[in-house]
Parts: sequence; structure tokens; C-alpha cells
Amino acid sequence: MTARLSYQDTEFGKAHYKAMLAIEKLFHTASPVPHATMELVKLRASQINGCGFCTDMHYKDAVHAGEDPERLNLVTVWREAPAFTDAERAALALAEESARLADNPHGVSDETWELLRKHYDDEQTAALIAMCAQINAWNRVNVILRNPAGHYDPATKAARYKKD
Repeated sequence: MTARLSYQDTEFGKAHYKAMLAIEKLFHTASPVPHATMELVKLRASQINGCGFCTDMHYKDAVHAGEDPERLNLVTVWREAPAFTDAERAALALAEESARLADNPHGVSDETWELLRKHYDDEQTAALIAMCAQINAWNRVNVILRNPAGHYDPATKAARYKKD
């Protein structure tokens, strides 16, 4: 499989990619939500959206950051797996519902919102909402372009966002 377009080789694509990376830097340097939770959110949304590129990336990023691969393998069945905290479950529910907006005319359910607010303060909730929006945008770009999965190296991203 090859990508349909070399997006970053277009002027607009390059500018858009640069803007998206600036937002990513915010998540990596200033997020009030634990990094592990953010990776779970990104992984679950990417799975739902059928984005192989991002699924590969966020699995590898999480492992690179010390996450247990067995736990990551259970993300698709998080409701049945005891490996996740209640707070992580609330974030995963938000990730799922934000990726499936067409399935619910009211967006995120009141039940999921109440769970989220039980475990996250305003700043954390804002970060999780922004992360859901961001990963859904990344997924759509990659799925539309058919960017292939399997070639991502997490060391590249880790070096980009290394805290000074």
C-alpha cells in the first residue's frame, strides 16, 4: 500500500502538518492528563477510525514510554478487561464516543460525561476533549490518504518532544 498523495510535499499540506505538530507539542509539554492516558485515547480512537498508521504509531509510542504491551492489546475490549483504572475507562469512553459522533445525535452521552467529570477536573477535561478532536483529525487525514502502517519509529517523536 502506498499513500495517495505526498501531503507534506504540498504547500498547504506542509503548513497544515506544521500546525498540527504545534498542537501535538502542547499535549506533550503541557497536558494535565497522564501521558499513558493520552496514548490510550489516541490508540482507541485510531482503532475505531480504522487508521492503521495512527494505531501503529500510538501502540509503539506507548510501549516506548513504558506501557505494558499486554494492556495495550486489551484496549479494544477495555470494558471487559480489569487492566484499566476507572479514570482511564472514562477517557476511553470519551474516545469511543468522540470517534462515533454519527452514531449518537447528541454526541457524547450524559453517562460518559458524568464519568469523565467524576475523574477529571476542568483542565484535564479540556485536554481530553482537545486530544479527541486532534486524534480524530489525524485519523481522517491518514485514512483519506491511505498512509501505510508499520514503518513508524517512536524514537523520532520522542526526540521531537523531549522536555528540556
